[in-house]
Amino acid sequence: MHGIETTVDLPLAAAEESVREQLAAEGFGVLTEIDVAATLRQKLGVERAPLKILGACNPALAHQALGIDPAAALVLPCNVVLEALDDGRTKVSIADPGELMPGPEFEALAGEARQRLERLAGRVGAAAA
Repeated sequence: MHGIETTVDLPLAAAEESVREQLAAEGFGVLTEIDVAATLRQKLGVERAPLKILGACNPALAHQALGIDPAAALVLPCNVVLEALDDGRTKVSIADPGELMPGPEFEALAGEARQRLERLAGRVGAAAA
């Protein structure tokens, strides 16, 4: 799967704060949050680098997608992954709406969502520079 990616010169907590701000600026809210590292530690006793998944949703875009095909709910919300890197930076990966909702009926909607998420990724990276 292809995603929208950027690596920022921020530790994970600061990158997450910036991502949340930029999501809000593009009309997205965070509906779900999964601390993968904490879950693996708790359930399996496994230690790994910090990794969080934020389930982001833009209600207007989600409503349009569900109007096109209720099965779009299978790919909602859109995952935003924050991964702490060994050098203190954070990799931000965002699911590409075009990959999640292929097909001509979703082309315009997925394109709009992708543009919003690409702007977000650019601003998160620029804010750290």
